[in-house]
Amino acid sequence: MSTVRAKKHLGQHFLNDKNAAQRIVDALDTSLGFQQVLEVGPGMGVLSDFLLQKTEYETYLIDVDDESIEFLADKYPQLGDRLIHGDFLALDFSKYFSDKMAVIGNFPYNISSQILFKILDERDRVVQMTGMFQKEVAERCVAKPGAKEYGILSVFLQAYYHVEYLFTVKAGAFNPPPKVLSGVMRMTRNTVKELDCDEKLFWKVVKAGFNQRRKTLRNALSAVLPKDKMTDNPLYELRAERLTVADFVTLTNEISHI
Repeated sequence: MSTVRAKKHLGQHFLNDKNAAQRIVDALDTSLGFQQVLEVGPGMGVLSDFLLQKTEYETYLIDVDDESIEFLADKYPQLGDRLIHGDFLALDFSKYFSDKMAVIGNFPYNISSQILFKILDERDRVVQMTGMFQKEVAERCVAKPGAKEYGILSVFLQAYYHVEYLFTVKAGAFNPPPKVLSGVMRMTRNTVKELDCDEKLFWKVVKAGFNQRRKTLRNALSAVLPKDKMTDNPLYELRAERLTVADFVTLTNEISHI
């Protein structure tokens, strides 16, 4: 098979800029000690070519697309069972990865958020993620409190990872070209094993706050905690977008003790 057709329903835009591919792969920090890297949605292998040159780790590829899998099996016969035909969102990590590992990819833009939440679910294993997203999504992930892009994803990712925006890639670097700019970002696991609060309640508080982001938290959180039980903590008078991760932890602890 000489090529793979990009499929719209899979959100495929194949990167053909080798310089960008090299930069994405080189952004992985091997000093973190991971020995396995999983590439998501390799397509025709532009990132894989660079990954497979590395000797510091073993490279695994996962793709849901039959055509890509057939192409990649021909191109990289040495991979064997490290070429996984399946859906990353449904992947049982424990079947392939016993210790800390990294995730990399030119990710399908139509499932960006689900991919990031899957990585969050596997945060005890995934010590780093480097990858390409729609520029707006990458900017949301790295946004700081007070920025209009700051939201649920920003808080959840930054609770467990140090998130950096690395560089922008223009539409012409892809086939077919997407209608948007793309942004490469890197997430490196921080030292927080668990948040210093009830984590389930933390997620509930953050979601409730941003679901009504124009309201102050005194109003936005009324479904989580009745207003008459809220204290005079000044955090309640702010909108969700003004709070840091630490502020949300503080509020979660306060709510859990009421």
